[in-house]
Formats: sequence, structure tokens, C-alpha cells
Amino acid sequence: MYTQSLSIDGLNLLVVDDDTDTRQMLTILFELEGAKVIAVSSASEALKVISHFQPDILISDICLPDEDGYSLLPKIRNLVAASGKCIPAIALTGAAKEEDRTYALAAGFQKHLCKPINLDELVYEVANLARSQQAVCLVGDRYLLKS
Repeated sequence: MYTQSLSIDGLNLLVVDDDTDTRQMLTILFELEGAKVIAVSSASEALKVISHFQPDILISDICLPDEDGYSLLPKIRNLVAASGKCIPAIALTGAAKEEDRTYALAAGFQKHLCKPINLDELVYEVANLARSQQAVCLVGDRYLLKS
């Protein structure tokens, strides 16, 4: 299913997940694919990273120790909105019900992927989001197109 060759070489990825093994696995995976990855364990760390690292894509767990991924996403988007940039985002979660997917998409995530993570699918979705010119992000009360 995920056999189409899409590259993530050169992308900047911000991974937010409180599980150490998940952060390490995703860092190794994406670095082997040629991406630059910063992986952090909390929303507060992610917000600090944004001041010096402009990710092309955010990959965030929903259940984080200090706040959830739903409230983190608009904060990150607001911080980079001044540059006119839209950051597509993928929600990673153990919540696999249809209403969980619907809620994540309504909250502004472009994709909702369930744990345990299918690594091929995740790489495919990251590459697909990176090449898509149609990503639209809600920032405050306005929409931005991915630049």
C-alpha cells in the first residue's frame, strides 16, 4: 500500500511524544530517511524548540504530560504564523475510535495515526504532507496555506 517512493530527505521534523522508546525509534527512522529531527517529551519543550527550529511537519502524541496535543498544535502554529508559515501536523495516539480521528482532524491535524505505529505508513504520510501544496492550517481566526 505504501510503495510509492516519496522522499523526506532534507525535511525538518518535530516529534513530540512522552515515550522515550517512541522518540528514539522515530528519530532513527526519519534520520535514516534523510530528515533532521528534534524529538521532545512534552508540549513545553516543543514550544521552546520552536524559537530556534522551524519544522516542516509536526508529529505529536495526543496524551502528553503537561498538556494535550490538541492544545499544543494551535500554540505552535501561532508562534510561526508571523512568518506566514503553516506547519502540517500528524496526531499519534492510542485512541483509535472514529470519533477520535474526527476530533483530531477538527482540531487541525491533517492526519490521525494510531499506535502501534505502522512505520511505512508514517513515512508515507510525512512525505505526502511535505509534497502537498494543499495543506491548510487554522491559525487563530484565519487560514494559511502551507508554504
